[in-house]
Formats: sequence, C-alpha cells, structure tokens
Amino acid sequence: MVELTKLNGKRFYLNAELIETIEPTPDTVIKLTNEKTYIVRESPEEVVNKVIEYKRRIVKGSEG
Repeated sequence: MVELTKLNGKRFYLNAELIETIEPTPDTVIKLTNEKTYIVRESPEEVVNKVIEYKRRIVKGSEG
C-alpha cells in the first residue's frame, strides 16, 4: 500500500498492485486494473517512487 493525497487534501492508502496507468494531466490520474480512477496531488514520479519503496520493503521483509 502507498499513501497518497486526494485533491481535497485527504490522505489515503492505495493498493499499489492494482495500478495499471499513471497519467500526468494537470493533475495526476491513476487508473487501476479494476477500472477505478484516482486523482492525486503527487506527481507521477512521486507515485512511482512510492511504489518502488513499497516493493523494496516487501522484498526486504521476505529476506529477513
């Protein structure tokens, strides 16, 4: 799960495994494999970095 911010400032956790696309319009639009769409304040690069960090934590946790 990655923590993101909706446009109204509300924080939420998104299941990173469901992300299908991330598009930079003026806002960042995240489309999920289940057809749901989220618009967030973070840039696409920030979302990708959060997903990478999330996956690193999973790999690290499985090693130790």
